[in-house]
Amino acid sequence: MDLGIAGKWAIVCASSKGLGLGCARALAAEGVNLVMNGRTAETLEAAADAVRRDFGVDVRAVAADITTEAGRAEVLAQCAAPDILVTNAGGPPPGLWSEWEREDFIRALDANMLSPIAMMKAVLPGMMTRKWGRVVNITSQSVKSPIAVLGLSNAARAGLTGYVAGTARQVAGAGVVVNNLLPGIHATDRAVSLDTGVAQARGISLEEARTARSATIPAGRYGSTAEFGATCAFMCSQFAGYMVGQNILLDGGAINATL
Repeated sequence: MDLGIAGKWAIVCASSKGLGLGCARALAAEGVNLVMNGRTAETLEAAADAVRRDFGVDVRAVAADITTEAGRAEVLAQCAAPDILVTNAGGPPPGLWSEWEREDFIRALDANMLSPIAMMKAVLPGMMTRKWGRVVNITSQSVKSPIAVLGLSNAARAGLTGYVAGTARQVAGAGVVVNNLLPGIHATDRAVSLDTGVAQARGISLEEARTARSATIPAGRYGSTAEFGATCAFMCSQFAGYMVGQNILLDGGAINATL
């Protein structure tokens, strides 16, 4: 299937590894040129070099913290008028409701709500003028079903979801499509971190923690970054023009819900 996006430009935030890298590679496989972003220059450059080598597209690597105003400015300086924007940032740490203070919530909101909103505000006007654009916000399955120990993430990502619900419908008439992609557990560093916490709390091995979590997923396994990226690429394609303001859950069936 030709997704119809070859030659377009995409900004993929936090794409030096994990889900962001999966999205970057899937878009590159469709011939999309990229601005890739990550905080660690060495990791980012290695990922960008691999994308260039594997797919032959133009890749501009920007080592910067996308959750800061300065970092966003550096990224946008490399591509002020992208056709595609994929927002992404690492989630806040787990914890208990009784432990979080105002500063913890501010950090979570900055990373997982206000940063993607700022990126959208920067690129949506140009997309509307050109009458074509795609935005995919990587959020979390917790938008559909809150995860108690990830309360900071629950709050910030739910706020972003509400913002997108209204904004997506205001820009759709100009040919700009905004949606959210909600990952369940995938085989990434984030999964290792979460499983390590479970292992330590329960006094079990990391492999035992992973096996126990996998058993709660109807698919019986963790998702791969490649299949996550392929879903993102479709949401950025010529075929997604009628998908507006949706929350696409990719969790192997972990959340048991009719809607």
